[in-house]
Amino acid sequence: MSTQSDATFFGQPAGLKTLFFTEMWERMSYYGMRMLLVLFMTASLQENGLGLTVASAVAIYGLYTGSVYFMGLPGGWIADRLIGGQKAVWYGGIIIMCGHIILAIPNDNTFFIGLVFVILGTGLLKPNIGAMVGQLYSYDDKRRDSGYTIYYMGINIGAVIGYSVCGYLMEDQESYGWHWAFGAAAVGMAIGLVQYRRTIDKLGLAGAAPTFPLSAKATTLSWLIISSLLIVVAIIMALIMMGSLLVDPVSIAQYVAITFTLIFFLYYGAIYFGGDLTANEKKRLWALFLICIASTCFFAGFEQAGSSLNLFARDYTDRLISGFEVPTGWFQSLNAFFIILLSPFFAALWINLGKRLVSPSYGIKCALGLIIMASGFIVMFFAAQYAASGLKVAPYWLVATYFLHTVGELCFSPVALSAVSKLSPRRYVGQMMGIFVLTYSMGSIIAGLLAGNFDPNNIDQLPSLYLQIGLFGIGIGIIIVLIALKSRYWEILPEE
Repeated sequence: MSTQSDATFFGQPAGLKTLFFTEMWERMSYYGMRMLLVLFMTASLQENGLGLTVASAVAIYGLYTGSVYFMGLPGGWIADRLIGGQKAVWYGGIIIMCGHIILAIPNDNTFFIGLVFVILGTGLLKPNIGAMVGQLYSYDDKRRDSGYTIYYMGINIGAVIGYSVCGYLMEDQESYGWHWAFGAAAVGMAIGLVQYRRTIDKLGLAGAAPTFPLSAKATTLSWLIISSLLIVVAIIMALIMMGSLLVDPVSIAQYVAITFTLIFFLYYGAIYFGGDLTANEKKRLWALFLICIASTCFFAGFEQAGSSLNLFARDYTDRLISGFEVPTGWFQSLNAFFIILLSPFFAALWINLGKRLVSPSYGIKCALGLIIMASGFIVMFFAAQYAASGLKVAPYWLVATYFLHTVGELCFSPVALSAVSKLSPRRYVGQMMGIFVLTYSMGSIIAGLLAGNFDPNNIDQLPSLYLQIGLFGIGIGIIIVLIALKSRYWEILPEE
C-alpha cells in the first residue's frame, strides 16, 4: 500500500504512472483496432477488405466486444487465484500484441486468429490493471477517487491516439492501408509493455501475488483445465480455417446472447435465493436489478459506435472539410474527446447537487443516462432521413450524436459502478461486479444483432432502425424512472 509521502505523479502514488501509461497504450491499441473491424470486414475484396455482409460483420463485431468483456471474469479469477495482477497484465499485454501482429499480416485466413488472441489478452489485462489502481492506496487514503479520475483520463487519451493514428493509416490505402493500421495497434501495445516492465518496481506489492492463492493440487488442476480449454479453442479455429467447420456469425451471436443472459439470471438468482440474504439485502438487489437492465439497454445503443454509426460515417457523411477528407474512424474519437472535456464538469455537478441536498437515486441517474444516450438516435433518425433521400449529410449530425452519447455515458457509467459496490451484499461485491460486467457483454452482442438488421442496399431502412433504438431506449428509461420512485427507498435501507 502507498503512503502519503510517495506522491510523485500528480500527487498520486508513483505506481499510478506505470498503470496510467500502460493502460493508455493498451487502450490506444484496443480502440484503434476496434474502430477498424467493421470497416475492414465490410470493405470489398477490391478494397483489400474481407467482403463480408453487414449482418455478418456487425455480428462478429458484437461477438468480439461481448467476448472481451466476458473474458474479464476468468481473467480476474486467474490473477486472484493463480498468478497475481502484475503477471496477468504483463502476459495479457504480450498476448494482445501478438494478436495485433497477426492482424497486421496481410492474410485473411489469420484474421480471426488475431481476434481470438486480442480477446484472451484483453480479458487477462483489463480487469486486473484497474484492480491494481485501487491496491496502490490504503483503505482510508483520500486520494483514491482522484487517482481513478486520472487513470480514466489515460484511457481516453489512449483512445484518441488510437482513433487518430489507425484512422489515418486506414484511410490512406495507397501508401498504408488496413494492415498498417493493425500494425500500429501492435506498436502501441509494445510501447506500453516496455514502459510497464521498466517501471514495474513502482507498483510495490500491488498485484505482486495472488490475493487468494489456491492449494498446489488445485493450482495444477486449474492449469490443466485452462490448457484443455485453450486446446479446444485452437482445434475449433483450425477446423474453421480449413473449412471443415462452417459457422454463421449471426446465429452464433444469437446463441451467445441467450447463453450470457441465462448465465446472468442463474447467477443473480443463485445469490438472491441461495445467498442467505436479509430482507433489506434482497430489496437492494431488486434496486440493482433495475440498473442491470438499464446497463444492457445502454450498451446495446452505445456500442453502435463501432458498427452502424461507423458505417454511416463512411458511406453517408460528407467528410470533406476545407479540402481535407476526415478519416472515418476519427468520428469515434469524439466520445473520448468529450469525456476528457466534460468529466470535470460532471464531477463538480454531483458534488454541488449533494451540497444542496439534491441527490437523485442510482436508478434515476442511470435511467437519465440511458434516455440521453437514446436521444442521440433520434438525432440520427433525422440524419438518416436526409441520407435516404440520396444526400451526404453534414458531419455535425454525428458530432451531436456522440456528444449526447458521451453525456449519457458520464451520467450512467460511474454511477452504475458505484451502485454495484454499494447495493451488493458485502460478501458478494466481487461476484456482483462480475455479474454486472455480463450486462456489457449482453448489450454489445445485442448491438451487433441490431446493426445487422440494416441492409446497405436499402438505405430507406436506416431511419426506422435508429428510431426504434431511440424510442426503445427512451421508453425503458422512463419505465425505470417510474419504478425507481419506489426502489429509491430500497437503496437506502440499512444493513440488518
